[in-house]
Amino acid sequence: MAVNTEPVAVFLIGARINRWRSVRGWLPVVMAMPGMIKELSEDPASGFLGYRMLLGPRFGEVTIVQYWRRAGDIRAYAGDTGRRHHPAQNAFWRRYFSSNGAVGIWHEIYSVRPGAYQALYGDMPPTGIGAIHGLEPAVPREKGGYETSTDPVYAAQLGTHDGAAGAAKPA
Repeated sequence: MAVNTEPVAVFLIGARINRWRSVRGWLPVVMAMPGMIKELSEDPASGFLGYRMLLGPRFGEVTIVQYWRRAGDIRAYAGDTGRRHHPAQNAFWRRYFSSNGAVGIWHEIYSVRPGAYQALYGDMPPTGIGAIHGLEPAVPREKGGYETSTDPVYAAQLGTHDGAAGAAKPA
């Protein structure tokens, strides 16, 4: 189970290519994200903790799940004119209105207080929040849910997969 003693902000950002032939409308969007992820990954002070990219559910759709220290860090990055996001956002909006819907975008931000989230892992490496905050052994509760455990059998399981507890980015 992921350690959940720290707050976290989850930022979901996605894109959908609507018109494949309008490459000039969607390619710059696709090309901008890797540079921003690299910039953030190299700056621990930014508050960016890690990410995971998901394809689908339909062809041409992508979602990036990002984990941040807090929502204010996301907003600070987005508004910083000296970082990659601000010029990429301005360029996007200039192209967006002339591209006739070639690409669609969306994003959502969720702020989650400590203890208000749960991330459980069984027979797989830590992913998402578990890779960022680390893991602790967990056992099922009698009335549902999970709780931490001091049982050495469960504790021994934490280091048996690639990406052991506390693994670094990407989540």
